[in-house]
Amino acid sequence: MSLPDHRPALLPALALAGLTIALTAACGGSDETAGGETPADTIAVAAGDDACEVDATEIPAGTHEFEVTNEGSRVTEFYVYAEGDRVMGEVENIAPGLTRSLLVELPAGEYETACKPGMVGDGIRSPLTVTGESAQLSEDESLAGAAVDYQRYVQSQTAALTERTAAFADAVRAGDVEGAKALYPVARTYWERIEPVAEIFGDLDPLIDGREGDQEEGQDFTGFHRIEKALWETGDISGMGPYADRLQQDVAEIVALADETTLDPLQLANGAKALLDEVATGKITGEEDRYSHTDLWDFAANLEGSQAAVQALRPYLEEADPELVAEIDERFAETEAELGQYRAGDGWVLHDQLTQDQLKGLSDSITALTESVSRVAAVVADR
Repeated sequence: MSLPDHRPALLPALALAGLTIALTAACGGSDETAGGETPADTIAVAAGDDACEVDATEIPAGTHEFEVTNEGSRVTEFYVYAEGDRVMGEVENIAPGLTRSLLVELPAGEYETACKPGMVGDGIRSPLTVTGESAQLSEDESLAGAAVDYQRYVQSQTAALTERTAAFADAVRAGDVEGAKALYPVARTYWERIEPVAEIFGDLDPLIDGREGDQEEGQDFTGFHRIEKALWETGDISGMGPYADRLQQDVAEIVALADETTLDPLQLANGAKALLDEVATGKITGEEDRYSHTDLWDFAANLEGSQAAVQALRPYLEEADPELVAEIDERFAETEAELGQYRAGDGWVLHDQLTQDQLKGLSDSITALTESVSRVAAVVADR
């Protein structure tokens, strides 16, 4: 069946209407900032299966780099939470033996750090106090408009997310299997584009987008993927009405929060890279949409969302590191071209129809793009 196309065309070489492109996220800092200021402090984190040892419990306000080493036997994540479990920064998919870094800007206040062995649950938490005052990155003239530009983009997507999720939920409640199947990847497109902001609101993201097996013991499997499983595995959605209701309710809640939220420059940079990491760890492998195999819809949406986040940072990046901007522009274009081979009507080829060589081509292009985008956070932090 041909799926209706309710998404904007994949951005040509980082051209997003109404925004200004850039790059994003990541890890690592330079020896010296552009202005000769002290570089971001590095805070070591030793993450184990039963421990999360953070080298500091009190730090000054400003930008800090957490260097997280997984000393355990399971893949882990690291988070910095503000009040109400609002995510200030996160780094996911840290395999055993690996070290990954996270740059975070923290104003004065009370926070928690958390390691999540197995990437489930509330994590192993420790308090973190931030004291004093520091000039914020968003006060830089070249970065001042980034949050506003990106918020405008988010609001353009949340309106469509609300509409398409409602249509999907209506089809599920009506028992319209074919209609719901057609609407599933379309609704998810808008969700996948705004994940940099959607993921900061505590448990709402896993309730909406958690995959089977991501839940804690005794926790119900809900959201898009719960309904996806019923649609494609059994074709029986007679019991999915309550899950459709809950999905629509959770999406409405996250839309209301996202529409009123502005991200700081490092959250934009980190979020743009995180979307590309999601492609590499979930969409390329077929893990994300394991029942429907509609992973390329998510791939395209993640790519577009990453472009939007980095686009908002472009005025600063063009000034600070024009060579990196040119490199990222080129690599976005290369990834678009690689993905564009798998267009199918208004949608995309199913993941299980791709050969290993085709998947390798997509993987290689995302790896190269992510490497470039991963340098943006350090450039932003060195303003």
